[in-house]
Amino acid sequence: MSKTVSLFSALLCTFIWGTTFIAQDTGMDNIGPFTFNAVRFFVGFLAIVPLAFIFEVKKFKSEFKLDFKTFAILSFLIGLSLFLGSALQQVALLYTDVANAAFFTIFYVPMVPIIIFLFRKKSIHWSVWPSVVLCLIGGYLLTNFHDATVRLGDTLVVLGALFWSTHIIFTGIIVTKYNLPLTLGAIQTLLVAIFSFMIGFIYEEFIIKNILNEIDSILYAGILSGGFAFVLQIYAQKNITPAPAAIIFSLEGVFATIAAWFLLNQILGANNLVGCFFILCGVLLSQLLPLIKRPV
Repeated sequence: MSKTVSLFSALLCTFIWGTTFIAQDTGMDNIGPFTFNAVRFFVGFLAIVPLAFIFEVKKFKSEFKLDFKTFAILSFLIGLSLFLGSALQQVALLYTDVANAAFFTIFYVPMVPIIIFLFRKKSIHWSVWPSVVLCLIGGYLLTNFHDATVRLGDTLVVLGALFWSTHIIFTGIIVTKYNLPLTLGAIQTLLVAIFSFMIGFIYEEFIIKNILNEIDSILYAGILSGGFAFVLQIYAQKNITPAPAAIIFSLEGVFATIAAWFLLNQILGANNLVGCFFILCGVLLSQLLPLIKRPV
C-alpha cells in the first residue's frame, strides 16, 4: 500500500471523526454516555464484521502462524485504549462544551511522540516538535477556548487524550506485524461495545424508545466513526508512523469547525480561520520536512 493511499485514508478518517463531534454531543439528549457508546460501537461492529469475513478470512491462518498470542494482547490493548478514550470523551461532553473537548482532545498530538520517546526509546524526526506546537496553537484558536472556562470535564478529556495516544501507538505496532485491518477494526469495536454495556448496565438505563430517539446520531457515529473511520486509521498507519499520524489526526478540529459552520450555522471568526491555517501548516510540515535530505 502506497503512502498516498495511507494519507488519503488518514484524511478521510479525520474528516469523519471531526464531523462526529456534533453527533456525539446531540446523541445524549435522551440516553447516557455509556449507553450511547455501547450501541454506537456495536453498530460499528455489525457494519465491519461481514467485510472482515469476506475479505480477510483466508488470511487468518497465514497471519496467525506468526504469533496469535501477540495479536490477541495487542488487540485487547487497542480495544481497551479505544474504550477508555471514547468513554472519557463522551462523559466529558456532559460537563464541558464541544469547544473545550475538541481543544483538550488534540493533546494526544504531543503525547504520542513523548510516550514513544520515553518508553520505546525511538528517535523522532525533529519536524514533529514544531508541527506539534503549530497544531496546539491552531487548536487553541480554532475552538475559541480563550473565551471559555476550564471545567471538571476538561480533566476527563485530557485523561482521555492519553488513551487516544496509546491507541495510536498500539495500532502503529500491530499494523507492522499483521495485515488484518478489518478484523482488528471489528475486534476493537466489539470490545468497546462490551465494556460500555457492562458499565452502562450498572449505572444507566437501557430504554429502547430513548435509544431509537437518538438513532440518527448513533448510526452516523456508529457506522462511519465507530466502524469505518477506525479501519481507515489502521490502513493509514500502515505507512505513516504514529507521531506524524497523530498530527494529521489533529485536523479533526478543523473538520469539526467547518461542520459546525455548515450544519449548525456557527460563524467562523478570523481566529478560527487562523487556527485552521496553523494546523494545516503543522500537518504539511510533519509530512514534507522528513522528505528533505541533508546534504552529504
